[in-house]
Amino acid sequence: MYVGFDIGGTTVKYGVLDETGNILEKAAIPTNYDLAEFLDELVAIVEKAQEHYKKMDGIGISAPGIIQKDGYMQTAGAIKPFYGANIKVELERRTGLAVSIENDANAAAIAERWIGNAIGLDNYLCIVLGTGIGGGIVINGEVYRGAHGMAGEFGWSIIDTLPKIGDIEEVSWNKRAATVGGLCYQYNLAQKAADKNAIDIWDAREIFAKEAAGETLALKIVDQFLTDLAVGMLNLISCFDPEVILFGGGISSNKEFNERFQMRLSEVMNRHESIYYLKDQTIAAVRPAKLQNDAGMIGAVYQIHRQVTKKQVI
Repeated sequence: MYVGFDIGGTTVKYGVLDETGNILEKAAIPTNYDLAEFLDELVAIVEKAQEHYKKMDGIGISAPGIIQKDGYMQTAGAIKPFYGANIKVELERRTGLAVSIENDANAAAIAERWIGNAIGLDNYLCIVLGTGIGGGIVINGEVYRGAHGMAGEFGWSIIDTLPKIGDIEEVSWNKRAATVGGLCYQYNLAQKAADKNAIDIWDAREIFAKEAAGETLALKIVDQFLTDLAVGMLNLISCFDPEVILFGGGISSNKEFNERFQMRLSEVMNRHESIYYLKDQTIAAVRPAKLQNDAGMIGAVYQIHRQVTKKQVI
């Protein structure tokens, strides 16, 4: 048995999983940005699981950011207080269990090859849409991490004309096509420009509801969001020539959104002469990941299971 954690910018999903990736139980808590309190919460969850299941073989963690092999978190996405932390070492010291920590998009990619929509595939990408945009790259059946563990930070890529001054990440894929840091962020910027007293919205579902109700601002922001997301996917297809791109995150489980996104992706592809020519030949499909919101947690457990059992599971 294993305890799996999927740390996000707003929520920590966790559960108890067996050695085949089956989730026996799961729940979620808000992400606590106070590191000491956060560690206390994780330890309490592990201890409760140990009381119920008795034998725990290890802890698997999925987290945003650039994570070194020893667990050192060089960055942690939107969770700035975790920069420079080593949650792996702290949890091992406090629980006595083996701990593995993996970048969230890498974990999602691994999970899909283990028991998801990438079984049998050797070259594919897995995109996680959430507070930001992370990516897992699988080449020849192995996760590609880059020289410093930074590979797959697709959200940093610039997709628009640079602003004359200030942070050029304002026109990055993160700030345009992530669900929270992109869609919600752009909506809040736009409404504040019209009314400085407007209340920020950080739940994408509220913006889609406003769009459905015909709100002019929401219609404009969602339309641009769909285009920016599609353009980013085309860039990845051009750079990596994958067998498939799988995307996860909360929004990936919404059937209506997926249908709209596929329509916009097709429209954008049809306007790119080179890609259009290869569209039904070599251009990868972009589709939702099978494991959706559970992918990070499952992939994290796969990593610790492989570590504990000393064998290749996939």
